[in-house]
Amino acid sequence: MINTVKTAFLLGALMGLCMLLGHWFLGPHGVLIGLIFGGLGNVLAYFYSDKIALASMGGKEIQRSDLPWLFDIIERLATRAGLPMPRVYVCPQPAPNAFATGRNPRHAAVAVTRGLLEHLSPAQIEGVIAHELGHVKHRDMLISTVAAVMAGLISYAGYMIMFFGGRDRDNPLGALGMLLMIILAPIAAALIQAAISRQREFAADAYAAELTGDPEKLASALEQLGVANKRIATQTPPAFNNLYIVEPLAPGETMAAWFATHPPIKERIAALRAMESRLG
Repeated sequence: MINTVKTAFLLGALMGLCMLLGHWFLGPHGVLIGLIFGGLGNVLAYFYSDKIALASMGGKEIQRSDLPWLFDIIERLATRAGLPMPRVYVCPQPAPNAFATGRNPRHAAVAVTRGLLEHLSPAQIEGVIAHELGHVKHRDMLISTVAAVMAGLISYAGYMIMFFGGRDRDNPLGALGMLLMIILAPIAAALIQAAISRQREFAADAYAAELTGDPEKLASALEQLGVANKRIATQTPPAFNNLYIVEPLAPGETMAAWFATHPPIKERIAALRAMESRLG
């Protein structure tokens, strides 16, 4: 229910953003045009945000014959979780990572990067898949993907204003508004993602520990993912960072340099190992 309300809020914000841009560029008559485009944007965000995310990351759907051992892991965990078998995608990025997307469990997809298949053991991959199925079980995927699309549109709006200006670009106040939009758009996009993402990651971690019966599978995977993603750049749009199990970083970057969409990996690992102690 909470995720439904948050999704409705984001879709409403998307509508408002389109109306605001319409007014900025075309005046009062542009509000109606913005309303129309906002409505179309909501339809696309609800029904096609998963396809947008997968296409942005170069995901290719695979069949059981391509990676039977991976399908066995996903099918076993999905059955244990009481979920339909999701579609399975592999993305070409060399950095190890994974994400889930889709508007509900019946339309879910789980995607892993090529780097994940190369760098992690099957037990660690099981922990990662269980985490992603936790997002599916909790119906986190739609709000995450809509937030990513929303963040991308906000950033794109800032670029549009920067390159094309607005109706009042010759007015000092209009110029100031344009400058603020350029500066604040990426910040707003990052804050939207951060506010939605962080607590969901702890919940999905805990669910993965219960689903596999072994918190160390995910804990060791997070350790490996944290190290690898600082060494290997992930060539995907930053707007989609909140979808991944760990936040991608280019080499040399630190979390302090950006608005983190995920809680610190050390805190997540500590929480998982505390669960392991309780489970004995």
